[in-house]
Amino acid sequence: MSTLSPVNPDPAANAGPATGPDVPPQRPRPLSRANLVQTIAGGYVPLLLATLVVVLPLLWMVLSSFKQPGEIVTTDLKILPESVNLDNYRVAMTTVPFAQFFVNSLIVTTVGSTVKVILAILTAYALVFVRFPFKNAIFIIILVALMVPPQVSILPNYILIAGLGGKNTLWGIILPGLGTAFGTFLLRQHFLTLPGSILEAAEIDGAGHWRRLWQVVVPVSGPSIATVALVTVVSEWNDYIWPLIITDRPETMTLPVGLTLLQNSEGNGSGWGILMAGAVLVIVPILLVFAALQRYIVAGLTQGSVTG
Repeated sequence: MSTLSPVNPDPAANAGPATGPDVPPQRPRPLSRANLVQTIAGGYVPLLLATLVVVLPLLWMVLSSFKQPGEIVTTDLKILPESVNLDNYRVAMTTVPFAQFFVNSLIVTTVGSTVKVILAILTAYALVFVRFPFKNAIFIIILVALMVPPQVSILPNYILIAGLGGKNTLWGIILPGLGTAFGTFLLRQHFLTLPGSILEAAEIDGAGHWRRLWQVVVPVSGPSIATVALVTVVSEWNDYIWPLIITDRPETMTLPVGLTLLQNSEGNGSGWGILMAGAVLVIVPILLVFAALQRYIVAGLTQGSVTG
């Protein structure tokens, strides 16, 4: 007669050692060696390399703007200038009409960017909230325009603007680039994420498209509009190819084109410091604007990407 062993009613007591897939894997400690190696190799090292690639040329340009010709064109590498000398900046501003270049760039950037942003807002609103035929086909054409390099349209634009008498004029620089496919695309994608109840309430209150646009849509789309404005301002300020082609007189040249004139006047090796000083004068204003408004880029590009 066999003897039955008593069975413990507690299931946990009958279970064997904790093995199998139910046991969660142990995570390494935050300050463990594996975590530190992964963080440094996968995060800090690429970030440092990317920062050096961007910052080192700018730093070298700024340092070279204070150097004398013998410190730049030499077999012995000299990183720091022997003394802080502002002669290069004085020569750069007096050799060519830098003040005129700055005023021209300011006018072209302000007018061109303002018109571009307004057109992008109006076009994006129409593509989202206004019913009209072939709306999707027009949006596809805008997407195609994003894929076409702007250099393709240089010759047709030159023939058109020169035929209209726009050569060596500021409006001739501004006119061909008034449309912005990128701004229209970005604002349209953001407008699609806006809750329809807000616009319906405004429509019930008797607001037309104009009031709905400027009193409802625009105020809640600040980061996206600021992103389009910032990208447009930077591109307008740094535009070089088209102003170089359509202007050949210093009275209508912008700052990037003025650097070419400065380079032609300082063609020998002794002019590198003067050219670096001119380049610093060109990029400092837009760097200040970008540094002040760069936070809007992240907010504008991610606005509406998370819904809940």
